Amino acid sequence: MPNTYRINSPYNNLIKLNVTPGHFATTQSHINAFIDLTTLKARSSEAKAVAKSISSEYMATTVVDVIICMDGTDVIGAYLADELTNSGVMCMNAHGSIYVITPEQNAMGQLTFTDNVVPMVKGKHVLLLLATASTGHTVEKAIECITYYSGTIEGISSIFTATDEIYGYPIHSVFHKKDIEGYDSFPSNDCPFCKSGAKLDGIISVGGLKAL
Repeated sequence: MPNTYRINSPYNNLIKLNVTPGHFATTQSHINAFIDLTTLKARSSEAKAVAKSISSEYMATTVVDVIICMDGTDVIGAYLADELTNSGVMCMNAHGSIYVITPEQNAMGQLTFTDNVVPMVKGKHVLLLLATASTGHTVEKAIECITYYSGTIEGISSIFTATDEIYGYPIHSVFHKKDIEGYDSFPSNDCPFCKSGAKLDGIISVGGLKAL
C-alpha cells in the first residue's frame, strides 16, 4: 500500500487530512484513497477548529435549532453548536440553545429518532453534519429521516465532500474532492481495480480502516 501523505487546510493549520492511496471498499462504493478523519472527529483541538471553519457558512444567515450528527461527528457538532450560539446565530427553541443529536439505525437500515428526541426535530431548523459526503447514500437516508420527522433542513456540512450538491442541497465542506489529486470513487460492480484483478487494501467503515 502506498505511503500516507498529508493535506493541510489553508484556513487553519490544525486541520489536516491524512490520505492513503490504494484500493478500498466502503459500504456503497470502491475508492482509490482512504481519507483518515479520526483525529479531526475525536481530538478536541482539531474538532473545535473544524467546527469554527464550518460555522462561517451559517453566521448571520441561518436559523439553526438542532445539529444532527452522522458518521461520529458528535464532538464537532458540540463545538459547532457553541460557535453558532456565540456568534449570535438565531434559534427558535424555547431554551434558546442548539440541540446536538444523532439518529439511530433500525434493522432495515432506516434512520429513526426515539420518542424523547422527536420534539428536538419536529418543526425545527436542522443543520446536518457528516464526516464525508460522496455517493449521497448517507445524505439521502438522513434527508428522508429529517423530513419524516417534520424537520426543515437549513444546511448540510461535511469535513470532506466529493460533490457540490446532493438532491438539490449544496454541500459545504472543509475539504473537497479537488483537494486530493486523482481522487475517485466507483460503484462496487464497476470498479476498475477489481476488473484488473487488484485486491482490496482495506475496508472502510465509520470507525476507520481495517487493512486486509
